[in-house]
Amino acid sequence: MTDYLARIEAETARLATLADDLTVPVPTCPGWTVGDVVTHVGQMHRWAVHVLRNQVQERIWSFQVPTGLPEGAHGDAAWLTAGAAEMLETLRATDPSTTVWTWGPDKRASWWPRRMFFELLVHRADVEIALGVEPEFPAETAIEGIEELLHNLPEARWVTKPLAELDVEGATIHLHASDADGEWTITQGPAGKITWERGHAKGDVALRGPVRDLLLVLYNRRSPGAVTVHGDRDLLDRWLSAASL
Repeated sequence: MTDYLARIEAETARLATLADDLTVPVPTCPGWTVGDVVTHVGQMHRWAVHVLRNQVQERIWSFQVPTGLPEGAHGDAAWLTAGAAEMLETLRATDPSTTVWTWGPDKRASWWPRRMFFELLVHRADVEIALGVEPEFPAETAIEGIEELLHNLPEARWVTKPLAELDVEGATIHLHASDADGEWTITQGPAGKITWERGHAKGDVALRGPVRDLLLVLYNRRSPGAVTVHGDRDLLDRWLSAASL
């Protein structure tokens, strides 16, 4: 079993180290600064704590949970680290099989560690890009990140609605990792929901490149120009814009 708790702890420490100048603009999150990213991630952690400790069963969003910050204030590295520590303590104390609300398809406490790890990973990449540092993470982590995202996307209502409005049901997007054993085909289904499967196939549009870059492209953190694209580039651009988390 993957030790997400250790990975969360390591990623939090890494992000905290990067969070020196909170005023630096973050181009991958337009309108945000490093301070906004740190505050967002710390709010996610406090949201997870609230859901798990109270065994919340109904939808609640992160902005509904108190952060302990003055109105309009940014969190800093110490605040981020404190929130992560509280979340890790809560995760350790919670039975993974406990039924709780999530925005994904899995309505158990075990959904939260994996989601919070990839939340941290992507936002650490945001800050590194803002600081001119090339994000690095193992290929197997990127593979897992792609599948975690695809697993959850069909339940993200703020994604399925704009995808439905594209009117591209049946369209396919193929991902092919050039540096790892990873291929996936995404098929646009009814009501904006996607299905996906592993393996080689031909898509309406195909992306081939390092699996890290494929993950960052899916999250709209890197332009499709960072990888090789074959086929319907307009479909890809429209789909990525609509599917953005």
